[in-house]
Amino acid sequence: MINFLHHPIRSILCLSCVLTVLSPSFLFAEDALLEATRSEFQKIPIWAMGFSPVQQNSKIPEQIHTQVHSILKDDLTRSQVFDVVDLPLAKGEFSENKCVSLSPTHAPHFQKVTVSTWGRLGIGGTASGVEGLIFDACAFDPGHQDVLTGKRYFSLKTNDGLIRLMAHRWADELVFRYTGEQGIARTKIAFVGEKENDRELFVMDYDGYDPQQVTADGYLNLMPTWSPDRKWLIYTSYKNRKQQIMRRELSTGQEEVLVPPASLNITATFAPDGKSITYASAQEGNSDIYQIELDTKSAKQLTSHHSADLSPSWSPDGRHVAFTSDRGGRPQIYVMEAGGTNVKRLTYDGDYNAAPAWSPKGDWIVYVCRIPGEGFKLCRISPNGEKRSQITTGNSIDDSPSWAPNGRHIAFSSIRRGESQLYIITSEGAGLEKVSSVGAHLSSPSWSPFQP
Repeated sequence: MINFLHHPIRSILCLSCVLTVLSPSFLFAEDALLEATRSEFQKIPIWAMGFSPVQQNSKIPEQIHTQVHSILKDDLTRSQVFDVVDLPLAKGEFSENKCVSLSPTHAPHFQKVTVSTWGRLGIGGTASGVEGLIFDACAFDPGHQDVLTGKRYFSLKTNDGLIRLMAHRWADELVFRYTGEQGIARTKIAFVGEKENDRELFVMDYDGYDPQQVTADGYLNLMPTWSPDRKWLIYTSYKNRKQQIMRRELSTGQEEVLVPPASLNITATFAPDGKSITYASAQEGNSDIYQIELDTKSAKQLTSHHSADLSPSWSPDGRHVAFTSDRGGRPQIYVMEAGGTNVKRLTYDGDYNAAPAWSPKGDWIVYVCRIPGEGFKLCRISPNGEKRSQITTGNSIDDSPSWAPNGRHIAFSSIRRGESQLYIITSEGAGLEKVSSVGAHLSSPSWSPFQP
């Protein structure tokens, strides 16, 4: 974590947000996609070079530059787009406010990478004379000598979060330029954490930084889910021994009861268009899947069965809903059309398959599976049931999978060494990483959509 507590820095208290300045004198080449013709599964070798001060008296300690370099490398690695090549920590070059092509001394490393990136960071003044935090970043493709690009991020305030945000933005920019897709470095993860014997909602950066408490009402608050526009969380709140589904606006803290109290109101999720939510509910007895329109609050029952139907998850095109049901005697994954018709069983392997989550690209459904000799793990299956694979392994209990918005990663909770913590892993089962850092009883991660 970047820590300014021992390094006072002048801060101009005018704007709390980051201002992006794309200076024509700073930006070389057109803002076009840097093409790399390669297999979708072949990562792009990248040289993440170092960060230097904006000026000699930059007012930012050298270790901050080192930490920003580490943040950027981690972002690029997690993107699953780049392969960060282990090369010497060299500094890139600038000429006033311009990126400069790398010098011949760097040439021996060019054959090992497709792209190189470097930057500089510090407190400085703009052309208009305003002083603030400057984050300059450059990228150079040695295979295309005319492709040199850079961006400047500027803020009137200086703090840990803003510097990290600038590094995340540059990582996302590189992902976009090479793939045409948004990067995940600025996404968030909502989750449930224990707070004085209660369960409250929290939100943290995708890499676990800066967890912030969202609810503080002293009740059990469970199973958060993001709205498509990232403005709202819906969740189950347990009050007076009844469960109700709430909607909370993150910017204001305003709350609204969407589904009134019942003996069971759980696993709520937004439809892809954000105009309705789907959830499992029961006044008494077995649970069924319902849908409620947010503008009219009119509810529609989608399933009607003597079994327990839970955990609805929408296909990204809004045409189908996956859910869990024990109508065959054991919990299994089923898929129905959006209106509740044409229900078909999807999973047949194993005696317990639950908690489905449809991938953002629609090509996989991840779920909790019970594996003989291993216990509860994460598996994935194609929507037509033809392909299936196990994602997690080992001595653990894995639960509550949630997709990253690019469909390359999955967040989940896992009990390992007696504690429930939050982890991310690629959809193929590689790159397992613990991202939570506080608390011993964390659960129900929900990965946010992209930044609007």
